[in-house]
Order: sequence, then C-alpha cells, then structure tokens
Amino acid sequence: MPIPRMVDTFGPIPDEYVSLDRRIPLDVVFKLLQSSREGLSTEELLRRRPLAGPNTNKFYKDFYKDEGDDVLKFLGFMWNPISWVMEMAAIMAIALANGGGQPPDWQDFIGIITLLIVNSTISFVDENNAGDAAAALRTSLTPKTKVLRDGKWREEEALFLVPGDVISIKLGDLIPADVCLLEGDPIRIDESALTGEISPVTKKPGDDVFCGSTCVQGEIESVVLATGALTFFSKAGHFVESTDNQGGHFREVLTAIGNFCICSIALGMIIEIIVMYPIQGRKYRDVIGNLLVLLIGGIPIAMPTISSVTMAIGSRRLSEQGAVTKRTTAIEEMAGMDVLCCAKTGTLTLNKLTVDKNLIEVFAKDVEKDGVILLGARASRVENQDAVDACIVGMLADPKMARADITEVHFLPFNPVDKRTAITYVDSDGNWYRVSKGAPEQIVDLCKVGEDVKKKVHESIDKFANHGLCSLAVAKQAVPQKTKDSAGGPWQFVGLLPLFDPLKHDSAETIRQALNLGVNVKMITGDQLAIGKETARHLGMGTDVYPSSLLGQHKDESIAAFPIDELIEKADGFAGVFPEHKYEIVNRLQERKHICGMIGDGVNDAPALKKADIGIAVADATDAALGASDIVLTKPGLSVIVDAVSTSREIFQRMKSYTIYAVSFTIRIVLAFLLLALIWKYDFSPFMVLVIAILNDATVMTIPRDKVKPSPIPESWKLREIFATGIVLGTYLAVMTVVFFWAAHKTNFFSDKFGVRSIRDNPHELTAAVFLQVSVVSQALIFVTQSRCWSYLECQGLLLTSAFIVTQLIATLLAVYAKWGFARIHGIGWGWAGVVWLYSIISYIPLDILKFIIRNELSGRSWNIFYGIRRLSNIAEEGRGRLNGQGSNAGYTDSSHLKHPNFLRIKTTMEGCP
Repeated sequence: MPIPRMVDTFGPIPDEYVSLDRRIPLDVVFKLLQSSREGLSTEELLRRRPLAGPNTNKFYKDFYKDEGDDVLKFLGFMWNPISWVMEMAAIMAIALANGGGQPPDWQDFIGIITLLIVNSTISFVDENNAGDAAAALRTSLTPKTKVLRDGKWREEEALFLVPGDVISIKLGDLIPADVCLLEGDPIRIDESALTGEISPVTKKPGDDVFCGSTCVQGEIESVVLATGALTFFSKAGHFVESTDNQGGHFREVLTAIGNFCICSIALGMIIEIIVMYPIQGRKYRDVIGNLLVLLIGGIPIAMPTISSVTMAIGSRRLSEQGAVTKRTTAIEEMAGMDVLCCAKTGTLTLNKLTVDKNLIEVFAKDVEKDGVILLGARASRVENQDAVDACIVGMLADPKMARADITEVHFLPFNPVDKRTAITYVDSDGNWYRVSKGAPEQIVDLCKVGEDVKKKVHESIDKFANHGLCSLAVAKQAVPQKTKDSAGGPWQFVGLLPLFDPLKHDSAETIRQALNLGVNVKMITGDQLAIGKETARHLGMGTDVYPSSLLGQHKDESIAAFPIDELIEKADGFAGVFPEHKYEIVNRLQERKHICGMIGDGVNDAPALKKADIGIAVADATDAALGASDIVLTKPGLSVIVDAVSTSREIFQRMKSYTIYAVSFTIRIVLAFLLLALIWKYDFSPFMVLVIAILNDATVMTIPRDKVKPSPIPESWKLREIFATGIVLGTYLAVMTVVFFWAAHKTNFFSDKFGVRSIRDNPHELTAAVFLQVSVVSQALIFVTQSRCWSYLECQGLLLTSAFIVTQLIATLLAVYAKWGFARIHGIGWGWAGVVWLYSIISYIPLDILKFIIRNELSGRSWNIFYGIRRLSNIAEEGRGRLNGQGSNAGYTDSSHLKHPNFLRIKTTMEGCP
C-alpha cells in the first residue's frame, strides 16, 4: 500500500509500512493521514490544499485546459518539416545567395521569415481561442465526487480533494485519487487504464485503489491517500498516454503529402543542379535563384496552419453545437463513421421512469399492489438514487416509508452483471427479511419458480413489452439465521412493475437523419427482445432486432445460415445484452472495416465506448462513460450528433480539398519553372514567387472558415485519389504555363490575335506576364478542389471568393504597374493583363473535367456514369416517398431502405455530379 510515500506532509512515515502488498490497519491509516471517519472540516481542507496542490493528473487532463508555455507553443508551429524547408530557403537567401558579386537576398529572407511568423501567429491564436471555448464547456464536465465535509455528505469537484478526505465510491465512478477502502462489501474495480488488464479485480476493505481506475460493481466509502502528482502511478510514470497523442489518419495523410511535396522539390532541385552546372554552365547566383524558386514556391507553407486552424475551428464549432471533443482526431473519424451503435436507456430514452399502478401484476397471495410498490421501494436507495430507485420510491405517499419501521442491515447495489438490488433488514418485530428487485430473468432464476408461474411471468413481460413497457420484478425471503451473509429461506416471487421510459423528443428524427447521411444505426439494449423491437418500431429504424444469445454459440435455426459477423452487420439491434456483448459487437464491426461509433451513458457502456472509433457520451453520463468517450454531448437530446456528423464532414471536405490543392500546386510550380529554366534558361524571380506564395497564403487561409458542401455519405482518406488528382491537375497547369511562355516568348501569337505589343525579347515583362498567369489560375484551382460538382455551377463561399478577388486584383495591379529592378519585373499594361486573364479562364475550364475523369477512373465508373440514372431516380423517388410516411403502417415510417448500399450511391448520383 502506497500510503507512506503519499502523505509525508501530514505525519511521520514508519518504514515498515512501505509495501504494496501489506494492508495497513485502518486506524493506522487515519493516524498517518491525521484524519478520521468523519472526514475533514472545511478549515482543515483550506489548510491542506496549499500543501497538497490541485488534484490534477493525466486521467483528468481532458477536462482542463493545458496551460503550457505560450512561447514554446508558438515556436512549436515553426517546428515541422514544411517549416524546415522554408527555414532552409531563408538560410539560402541570406547565406548561399551571397556570391557572384551580389549581396545577400535580403528581400526574400525578410519575406520568408515574415510568412513563417504570420502563419505561426494565426495557428497560435486560433488554437488558443478554440481551446478557451472548449475549456469553458469542459469545466462543466469535470468529475464530481461525493465528499464527507464537516460531517455532511456533499458533492465537490475532484480537483479539490486532499489526502484525508473521506469519499463515496459507487458504480460508474472514476476513482479520483489513490484511496484506501473503508468498511463495506467488496467492490469490483476496472484497472485496464492503468495495467492493461481487461478483467475487473475485486477490492476489499483495507485495499488500496489507484487513481484512474473505475468502479464497475458495488458501493463503498474510502479515504483519500494521495492526489495529483503524488498518486502512485503518476510517481511511477506508468500512465497510459492520452488518446489525443494518437495521430489518426489525418496526421498520416498530412505527413505523406508533406513528404511527397518535399521529395518533389528535392528531385527538381537535384535535376536543376545536375543540368545547370555541368551541362549548361550557368552562373552560381543564377542556380541559387532557381533553387529558391522551387523551394519557396513549391512547398505548401500554409499546410500546418490550415490543418491546425481547420481542426481548431471545427472543434470550437462542435463545442458551440454541444459536442466537446476530447481528441481532435475524433473529428475526422466521425466524418467517416458509417455505423452508430446506440444504448437505449438514457441514450435514446429520457431515463425518467414512471409506473402505471393499474398495470402492476401481483404473484404473491398475501400482497397487494401497494405492497409490491413498498417492497420495491425497500430494495431501492433512498439517497444517491438511480432512475429506477427514484421512480419506485417516488410512488410512495412519503419517501420515508421506504425505511419506516425497519432497520437496514445490508444493501446490495445494482451492477450490470447481476442486474438486481437487494436489501437485508429487520422489521419492528425483530424478524429478518431480504427483498430484491431487478431484471425479471434474474429474479425468476433467484426464486426457482415452477413452469406455470414462469409461463405466467413471461406472458406478463410480453404483454408489457408489446406496449413499450419494461418489466421490473420484485421478490422477498425470510432470513431466519438473522445474519446478512446467510442464504435465507426460499425466495417468493412477489410481482412485476411495468416501467415506462419515454423516448427523447428528437430520437426518431435523429435516427432518420443519420440514416439519410449514410450512417447505419443499431440499438443495443439490455431490455427484453420484445421491448427492443417495439422501441425500434417507434424509432423507425427497422425491427431486425435479435437476442444477445445469438452472439454466442446457440443460434435460432431461421438465421443459422448467417455468419455471426454478417448477422451483426445486418441487424438493426440486439436485446438482452451485457457489457461484453456491446464490446464484442463494436469489435466485430471494426473487423469488418466499419468506422464504428458508440453512444451511451452508463458504466456498462464504457468498454464499448472505449473500443469504438468514436465513443460518444451523452449529457449526464457517468464518470466511467465520460472517461471512456472521445466526444461528450453537453446538451440534452441526440440531434447534436447529426450536427456533429455534418460539421465533421465539412471539416473533412475542407482538408481533402486543400490536400489535393497542395499536391497540385507543388507539382505545378516545380514542373513549370523547372521546364522553363532548363529549356529556355529562363530565370524567374525568387521574390515574385514569394509574392505568389503570400497571395496564395492569404486566399487559402479562408478555407477553414469558408462554406463548403459536405459529402452525403461517410468519407475516408483515399491517398491514391489525392495524389492522382493532384499530379494530373498540377501537370496540366504546368504544361499550360509552359505553352503560355512559349507563345509569348517564341511567337507573335498574342500580338497577332489581340493586338498587344510583343514582349518576347523583354525578360522583365515576361516575368510580369508569367507571374500573373501562374497566380490567377493557381488560385482558381482551389474552387475546383473545393467543389464536389462543377465548380462554375456550384455556389462558392463568399469568404473564399472575396479573398480570391482581392488577391488577384493585387496580382493584376503588380503585373500592370510594378517596376522593381531587384525583382526583375516590369509592368505589362492592361492589354496584356486582359490577355493573361482570358488565357487563364480558358485554361481553367478543363480542370473540372479532369477531376471527374480521375474520380471515375479510380472508382471504375468511367464509361457508365449516366447508365441507369433513370432507374435510380425512380428508386430514390420511392425512397423519399417512404421517408415522408407514404404507405406507412400505424404511423410507422420504415427507413430501412436507407441502409441499402445502393441507396448511398443513388444519393450521390442524384446530387448531379458525375
């Protein structure tokens, strides 16, 4: 037990107690802690708090803003491979360019450094703002703990615990500090977050329980041994790293694209060095200038900023919608989520139970309906109640009746495995009794009733279930041995209580919209099968709900032909499940290559929440569910999930369009200026390429905030499509620049056709013309990659369009009027500017066609884009009719057709895109 090393502030430490395997007597524990079973007073808390410090650790860091060093955080935005390339370009401009009788290239050096600082500042400010917004919401989610303060139980933030505090631990609690268990029944603790061991361990009074573990069964009081950095696993350095350190596919994609761009630039530079020095015999300074053009122009300098700002703004938007992300990679995973598993109670329903007294079924001859309610109330907590306890006790005329004229000896709290509670008590006559309430199957097995009673019980359960009512069974027994641990006499089945748990107001609509977005929703509930089917029917999600027994070895003959994985895939839900079933369902869906989400609120949902690609905890979830989740909903209802999916897909679309653009831009710059330099020995100005980069930066910085049309179906990263599209579009634009330069430099085509003066022998005016042509069509490319359909028919975002107009107006004015000797540029006038714009517009038109050809080639749909559109239109129209309730039966809207794989393809086709 780690007490001695934890509490050295509050008392002397005998060395003989330093052992993890030896239990310390509780009296000694309290003596060392200078505390008592009555806990600490407020005065003592205030005295100890400065000594103990805040109870912060890695298990709670998701709930508090990370207050790191701002200077280091700012500099961190300059520490990545993309920034390294620009920093190398700055070094080349100030150091290596100092030769050939010319001074260092101060203009490029200052411009590059300024660009780096501006990008880092934008990233730093946006991430800080997003962090502040999310932190404000996360504060409301900080774990709370029931503490014995000044002799009374009260709820306080776990952040303020100190050694010596007495706290209560119950089912679903995340253990907030290292504690020693006091008197009570053994509890079950999940230590997988600490040790990796999946199976819960049993902890008895006197045992230590470490911070970060979770209570999965039982209730008990405990005394705090250590908090914050002094907890055992914190000191030992054995913490599991936060899941936010997982890069996810997004960072892998950015790394791959960054490496591709860097390698493309490096290859271009190597070719230039090999050709220019030994073959062409070019001057040293000319070679350095051409290398700077590739370095400055080719690297997507805005990529780190765009990625961090897009994720930061996305996280902030989700927070505003009521979904707090604990790790940013959950955003991209939600965009690709194609299956969502939902717990029922407390997730799809309100978990606000009511009982219709008239429907109560009584099975004991000597008990009335009021007696069933009273016995159920006795088997309930009168304090610290769950929804079932509150409902049953609330039916009494006076809640105090639950403990009137009896003395509680022992209470067995609910757990997800046994699915029942029990109380052992002594009545006013000194007789001992035990009452239990819980799931009917467990209570029936407990009572060992005959087949006739069992049949009657099941008939009542089915009758309730057909009306959407859950059943709660009550049983009692005498305890003649008069000890809490004795087996007692035979159990008597007393009665059944019908519980009604209304659906949340937006559950059905949320499921309909989720199905419409291509997300297959599955309900996973511990209730009876009939309840599950009735609930699914009301939700309009299909009624292919199966019992959890099918997940094992025993199968119904009617579906025995289905492999278990296929059964899980096709099912609309499962009933009668235990926590291990939820975990198994999620695991098998992931093995089938699905991006699986799980939404729940209880400790029984925690394993599946942690296993899922996206774990979502609803508002008012238990600590266990909050700790296992990736996203926490802060608003009641489920509609925020649909908003979160749409927002995530918008974020994904922004990043996907930018990554294609970044690859295209790199290929376009490297290939175009490489060919111009090698074929015609044309030296473009490094400073003007820096101007292109700055203008381009100003435009693409609007992407994270611009309007974008999200995908109607789940998205995923396809590097093959990104690279293929980027390389083809970039190569096409590079060729168009080479053709433009050839026509302007080697022919009189533009002079003859448009009546402009010839610039073929004026390299400075050629620089102005090439600068404008590269700037215009390169920035216009973002509209092609940003749109899902024809870019010139799709309404583009106002912010992006405005930025494009302003930056290209600046580029045009520079091309028309600039006379900068150091940049080797001379204005070409408005006539040539008009010619360049016309050429750029003509060059732009085929870009959409190329985009569609690549997309359809990769999907194998090149020659049958429009095949069967009419047939698909009819099917889609029929689907819309069914969605609007046409042909529905008794108010039931069947949305199961939405899960058919062809429907998703129909939806995409109906968008009007090839």
